[in-house]
Amino acid sequence: MKHARLSLVTAALLGALTASHAYAADEAAAPAAAPAEPASDFTLSSNIGFFGQYVFRGITYTNEQPAIQGGFDLAHSSGAYLGVWGTNVDKDALYGNTLEVDLYGGYANTFGQSDFGYDVGFLYFYYPNNEKLVTESANTLELNAALKYKWFTVKYSYAVTDFFGINNKSMGDGKGDSDGSDYIELNFNYTFPMAINLVLHAGHQRVEGRSMGDYSDYLIGINKDFSIANSDGWNVGVNYTTTSGADNNWYVDARGRTTSDDHVILFLKRTF
Repeated sequence: MKHARLSLVTAALLGALTASHAYAADEAAAPAAAPAEPASDFTLSSNIGFFGQYVFRGITYTNEQPAIQGGFDLAHSSGAYLGVWGTNVDKDALYGNTLEVDLYGGYANTFGQSDFGYDVGFLYFYYPNNEKLVTESANTLELNAALKYKWFTVKYSYAVTDFFGINNKSMGDGKGDSDGSDYIELNFNYTFPMAINLVLHAGHQRVEGRSMGDYSDYLIGINKDFSIANSDGWNVGVNYTTTSGADNNWYVDARGRTTSDDHVILFLKRTF
């Protein structure tokens, strides 16, 4: 009887060991779960918009005609960013050029966990047609810096090249080059319920050595974010712009039309 008990115990142990080994073998044979791919530090977005006209700092560059605008933005989680943006322009507004391409980049971040932020960067206005003002290119490079607090942004831009081709050669006025021209602006952006956004802006343009080019511009706008068929990123709105102190003998196009008048801009755009 003692040997029979030992045989039963031995059989039970062997069965348990065999079952355990089989489970371990199945567990080892099962493929390990693939590790989750780390999120990219880069974000690429794009945008396209249809505008009633192209108005820049209160000046129309499409003679109140429609503009198609769009671009691409590449942002890094560190705060660095690069972008390209383009729009059609009226050939009589910018020396015969019909296209403007803006290249920009910089670095934006906040001061710790506060509501205060900053942004430093550059903006290059490029005209592929290369039509010039008396041999002087309209291409312009500005450096800029901004401080932000919640809904407010104050920004300063400084031209390190001649301002849209203005200099002694192109103007023949003996007043020197126009690098050093600058623009200061204050912007307010606030989002109400139902994704309705209010935009307020005031800015002042100064043209180096030529006070007749100095003026202030103002904008008030309202727009709304919405979706179409579960497709987000849509925005529709209207802006009203005006200027003060602009010399109407200075801000005219090649046909003598004033470009610094009041303007209403309806638009529809989408960000992807």
